[in-house]
Amino acid sequence: MKLLSQTLCLCLILAPMQSYHHLDHHHTDGVPDRCEGKGLEMDAVAVNEEGVPYFFHDHHLFKGFHGKAEMSNETFPELDDHVHVDAAFRMHYEDSDDHDHMFFFFKDKVLSYYQHKLEDGYPKPISEVFPGIPDHVDAAVECPKYMLMCFDMMQFKTFHSDMYHYDVKTKAVTSKNLQNLPSCTSAFRFMEHYYCFHGHQFTKFDPKTGDMHINYTKNAQDYFMRCSTFDSNSDHVEREQCSRVHLDAITSDNAGDIYAFRGHHYLHKDDATDALKAESIESAFKELHSEVDAVFSYEGHLHMIKVSYRIGEPHTHLDGYPKTVKEELGFEHADHIDAAFVCNDQHIAHIIIDDKIYDVDMKASPRVPTNERPMGVLKHVDAAMCGSTGVKAIVGNHFYHFDSVMLMVAAKALPEQHRVSQELFGCDH
Repeated sequence: MKLLSQTLCLCLILAPMQSYHHLDHHHTDGVPDRCEGKGLEMDAVAVNEEGVPYFFHDHHLFKGFHGKAEMSNETFPELDDHVHVDAAFRMHYEDSDDHDHMFFFFKDKVLSYYQHKLEDGYPKPISEVFPGIPDHVDAAVECPKYMLMCFDMMQFKTFHSDMYHYDVKTKAVTSKNLQNLPSCTSAFRFMEHYYCFHGHQFTKFDPKTGDMHINYTKNAQDYFMRCSTFDSNSDHVEREQCSRVHLDAITSDNAGDIYAFRGHHYLHKDDATDALKAESIESAFKELHSEVDAVFSYEGHLHMIKVSYRIGEPHTHLDGYPKTVKEELGFEHADHIDAAFVCNDQHIAHIIIDDKIYDVDMKASPRVPTNERPMGVLKHVDAAMCGSTGVKAIVGNHFYHFDSVMLMVAAKALPEQHRVSQELFGCDH
């Protein structure tokens, strides 16, 4: 008996007789900057087949949660001056011939790309590809669900005034009038939650009903962009506690306090009181002027690793630092380090680079990386820390717990997935 069946819903927003909106535009030499002012209104958001979010603004494309804009047609050549993307989504539905295709809507047309190449015969009318879905779509989002039912379906949704459900197998269309969701300019599914973007803000919503989560309207720049400055009205603690952007580095000290680094800010969780504090990295670690690659705790000090050096204890710059990664850890040609950690009172620093893990004896002189081995089921780690209960390896917005380093490396399957924001920092949404 089939217990789990995958459904895919797609969210489409209609704008009667208009294809896009503009709010705040911040351009430097014609290139928009998503971190200036209150941020940009995104015309469309879609996740590619590798899970990287694409944010479209005018004829520009932002890839991921940080970095500069590029012209959309550098990645999708046909998205030229004559095509303004109104909405986009990736079809993630294995029973469909269009699985892993990316669809772009503009006016009454739709484009289909596979591996960044336009499919033959496109553009086509929306009514031909998705019969029953009106023209002038404002936003679209894929919504996979796992349901205890024996049917598979994909849903289209439009939010401006109506929500449309499109059954992929039967091509049946149903609609629902929406009352309380803002007029969305783009929609986005991320880590199993669904977001309606409107202006520089976003609202969380229910993908089945279209209902807005009460009292949940946030600044998109705060939660989905790695910017050095934020809205003056932002709650910095909540932003870092509940951010959807992955951590760059994390560690816990001998007292059990957690230090987590993301972009230009860090979050400190006091183990004794569970109190949270968020500050800019530079305000607490004055010698650091940009992002941290990795961090580990050893002999009462925090060791922050960047591409070429590390420094020591918070608020106190240790004598003789910064030092190069080569002279401190023995790595000859490391252009990056993904994660680093020391377990309890041990003296072995475990260093993760790409899909390999190394050991560095911190008591040795000189220090050299040894015991190179593959990471097993974990092909990439954003951050990691180790404590009395074992290792937490963070990938994106989730972490995996292993009882020891040996079990992490030897694992043949991923253990239960846990949410960073909820289970490490107590975010309730």
